[in-house]
Amino acid sequence: MDIQTYLFYIAAIAALIVSFTKNKQKSLTALKKAWKSFENILPQILGVILLISFLLAIVNTEVISQLIGKDSGWLGVLLAGLVGAITLIPPYVAFPTASLLLDIGAGYMQIGAFVSTLMMVGIVTIPVEMKFFGKKLTLFRNLFAFLFSFLVAFIIRLVVSP
Repeated sequence: MDIQTYLFYIAAIAALIVSFTKNKQKSLTALKKAWKSFENILPQILGVILLISFLLAIVNTEVISQLIGKDSGWLGVLLAGLVGAITLIPPYVAFPTASLLLDIGAGYMQIGAFVSTLMMVGIVTIPVEMKFFGKKLTLFRNLFAFLFSFLVAFIIRLVVSP
């Protein structure tokens, strides 16, 4: 772990100590609620980690680098965007997944498109969204969000590329 991680742990522990000195009962209630939240998200996190681990065991890192690596270019951005658009995982799982993909050879542009579409495009949730917003608005919103992910990838390319 790096120094920043240790500093965050120290700050969290210090804040907890201050909280306990101010109001022990509220602090205990907050810790119980935090534990319940952790228990609720743990199955999702473990499920995605197991799925990714399984995929990484089957698909080697060279394939991932070819498909969505930095040398895959805009075709890799499109592929990553499509995968993000049809995948339904929460943000607290998406960002560690993106980090893992970067570690095994994915490109920054491609991961930018993946995370953007993952957060903004909802192919799986389109039927529900149509009920609330109508067909036209839902399709336009998803289309513009998908196109916006390419803008995100382009900006990342400008920032990250030497």
